[in-house]
Order: sequence, then C-alpha cells, then structure tokens
Amino acid sequence: MKRFTSTILAIAAIASTIGVIQHRASADDDQNRESIERNRIEEGFRIAPVSLSFDHRDRNMVGLGSYLVNAVGGCNDCHTNPSYLPTGNPFLGMPKQVNAAHYLAGGQHFGPFISRNLTPENGLPAGHTLAEFKIILRTGKDFDNLHPQISPLLQVMPWPTFQSMTDHDIEAIYQYLSAIPPATPGP
Repeated sequence: MKRFTSTILAIAAIASTIGVIQHRASADDDQNRESIERNRIEEGFRIAPVSLSFDHRDRNMVGLGSYLVNAVGGCNDCHTNPSYLPTGNPFLGMPKQVNAAHYLAGGQHFGPFISRNLTPENGLPAGHTLAEFKIILRTGKDFDNLHPQISPLLQVMPWPTFQSMTDHDIEAIYQYLSAIPPATPGP
C-alpha cells in the first residue's frame, strides 16, 4: 500500500510539473502573439500614408487596420487613382510614394468596373456600417447594385480571399478606414 501511495504521489508531482511547464509555454505563446500584434500596430502607424483621426476609435485597432490595408491587403493598388505619385512609382524603380491626395478614393477602371471610394462618408467607410462591411468582405454583396446585368456581387474585389479574415481583422480594417480623411477619386 505504501508503494502504491508513493507511486500516486510521484505521478501527481509529475502531472503538476507538466502543468507548470504547459502554463509557462502558454504564457510565452501569449507574449509572442502580443509582441507580433504590437509590431504590426507600430508598422501600421509607420506606413499610413495619410493623417489619422482617433476620435472615439481604438488606437491599436486603427494601427492594425493600417497594417492590414497597407502591408497585407494592397488596397491602395485598386482603390487609389493613380496609386502612386508620378515621382514615386515603385513599378518604375522609384522609392514608393502613395498618392495621398486621392488615397483609397476609388476611380481605377477594370473593364466595366470602377473601384469604389473606401474613405469615410458621413463617418462610415464607403458609407457602410460595420455589419454591411463584414457582409461585403465575406460575401461580395454589392450594396450599390451597380452592375445588376452582370451580377449582384463585386466582380473585381478579392472578397473570396478576404472572407476568411477574422472578425478582429475586419473590425481593425473598418476602424482604420474610419480614421482616414475623406477623399475624392483622382483623374
């Protein structure tokens, strides 16, 4: 019986040690995730090509949204016309200079389709609520129904890729688009 009790105590001590190790590993993972998120937020602020308004907005979400829009999503390439300044076109080997005057204001032509203005309209990105914005990114629904003869869905927007984004990421993008200045399409 004594040997059985000793074995049980040894197993309990090992289980306790494993639990402590798992807890430490989990805490390390959490710190790594927080560090990665912090780096993305800081990079988002560094690369934002326009001034940002933080009125009633979560600063961290705005920074993360900027990172997702400007470093990951490439939104500028379709939603700014022209995307870059004549002296800052990276495709011509120049140091990149985003066209801040028309940043994300739409106006790029893709056949019969023209990219939409994503800048705030009445304080809402592209004039859409967060719920509508999520529907657009998840389903491609065209709330403006600009091409009913072709489809009720956005045809150029890469929503089939963006639909897999987390709610957190979509909300960060929405916060960022709410924080940029309104703009009008370029020529």
